[in-house]
Amino acid sequence: MMEAIKKKMQMLKLDKENALDRAEQAEAEQKQAEDRSKQLEDELAAMQKKLKGTEDELDKYSEALKDAQEKLELAEKKAADSVNMSPDVTGNQGGSEVGNECGCQCSESF
Repeated sequence: MMEAIKKKMQMLKLDKENALDRAEQAEAEQKQAEDRSKQLEDELAAMQKKLKGTEDELDKYSEALKDAQEKLELAEKKAADSVNMSPDVTGNQGGSEVGNECGCQCSESF
């Protein structure tokens, strides 16, 4: 009977050691997972910061593009107006409906 108790105690001691080893391994794996999680959180924060900078840069360049397009439209309008106001081959102002030789709107004919 004593032999069975000793054997049972030895098995319990071995089970305890195995459980302690598994707990120690689980704690090490938990620490690794926490370290990896912290690393990924840091990487995420860095990427979010970079994204914010990229978005700000996009806003800046979008505004510059809008301004450039507005200036281009204004320059094209001025150029078109200039072409319409310059004298044509006959000496008349471009775009005006003048029916006489002097180039004015009068009714006299030469």
